[in-house]
Amino acid sequence: MTGVWKRLFLPGVSSAVRVLGLACLICTLACGEDRVVPNPGGVAMNQLVLTGGNACGPAAMITAFRMGDRNWQRVSDGLAGATEKERLWSVIRERGMRPSQHLNGRMRWTRAGVNVVDLTDMANEMAAGHSLPGIRNEVLFLKAREDHEELLRRALSRMATSMGKGLPPVISLRRFALRGKGEAADWQLMDAHFVTVISVPKKVERGARSFAVSYVDPWGGKRGKGVIAISDKAFLAGASRDPGASPCLEALFPDAAVGKKLVRPGEATVLTLAAVVGRW
Repeated sequence: MTGVWKRLFLPGVSSAVRVLGLACLICTLACGEDRVVPNPGGVAMNQLVLTGGNACGPAAMITAFRMGDRNWQRVSDGLAGATEKERLWSVIRERGMRPSQHLNGRMRWTRAGVNVVDLTDMANEMAAGHSLPGIRNEVLFLKAREDHEELLRRALSRMATSMGKGLPPVISLRRFALRGKGEAADWQLMDAHFVTVISVPKKVERGARSFAVSYVDPWGGKRGKGVIAISDKAFLAGASRDPGASPCLEALFPDAAVGKKLVRPGEATVLTLAAVVGRW
């Protein structure tokens, strides 16, 4: 930033350019309230290097290590394999195909993917031996006596703290559709997905109902932008028509195709923020 500032006052720079440059610098300083990944140039893992489309959890976690600070990058640097396919498969084979400590009789990773707690166990095992702190997870549903604004701030706090500690957070998204007619209609899970968050605000003001995020989707390793919000519609709340009864936050990610192809014409659908994995 200092070099840019000095160049604005070099001989030959017009006053108009100086005014515009100063305005941009002031805006950058005033708006620089986001936490971003320590290593934005890290290569995103593309889950599509494996067939089946069910490796989003391990892929999103590898991306988090790669885009983290140098300490966390040691984990991804140590992955076995000469190709992306080999590296992703090594994580699934070595860490995912172990008995789950949370679901009796099941492996951590199956053809249906992996859940949040098992992904956390896999990540901690990957990080073992690198002198790194433990990775945690948290379900982002309303707690007793917690309102939606508090849930919004809690979700942001977990993401921003993890980013500040050098590890981009991985979040769990779930798409639901309201299926059936009349009183028999209920919200059914269509699909679940993990993405790696690469920028979040440091904080939101009291009364805020949303915050913006940038993320990497392991489905193709593409970057996208979205909003985590207190929804203005009721969902997952039984027969209630009160948005305040909805138990979680909505993820407004227009480019995320999570479960969209499974939603039938005319059905109400919502993409939710279910949980976060990271360091706090």
